[in-house]
Amino acid sequence: MNGTFRGIAAGTAILAFSAWAQAAGAQQLPADIAAPGEKEIITLHAQGAQLYECATAKDGTFAWSFREPIATLLLKGKTVGRHYAGPNWEYMDGSAVVAKVAGRAPGKTPKDIPWLKLAATSHRGQGLFADVSTIQRINTEGGQLEGACSAAGSFNSVPYATDYVFLRK
Repeated sequence: MNGTFRGIAAGTAILAFSAWAQAAGAQQLPADIAAPGEKEIITLHAQGAQLYECATAKDGTFAWSFREPIATLLLKGKTVGRHYAGPNWEYMDGSAVVAKVAGRAPGKTPKDIPWLKLAATSHRGQGLFADVSTIQRINTEGGQLEGACSAAGSFNSVPYATDYVFLRK
């Protein structure tokens, strides 16, 4: 193979890969969690558990209610932060954001917790999360508790994984 042909072939391969990567990154999101006009700051993968508590319902029966998430935030496989009750997200630079649910879409299977759009309600620190306006929880796997509970005050945790997309206006 001559050098010119190899250069053209390599250039074509790079362009094809670039187009594929852009198409993969431009995932179509449900309208209920879309954030038109906002710019991505960072996407972090999370692995952890959704914690549930058994509570007595108004009719006297027992039912599981969501209590809190506990997760590690990862970037390229390395721990960069944590996610916990509030809901709160803390980054390793000391910045943090608290948010509330603003939109919801079903997970891919009944065992997956819903995809969410969360609106930032407060911030701490001057780092990466200081300007976050919206957080999207997408690509959820697991986390949904199945079955009944039988004793008020008991707890159960269900492993989950997701991607959190942090956006700014």
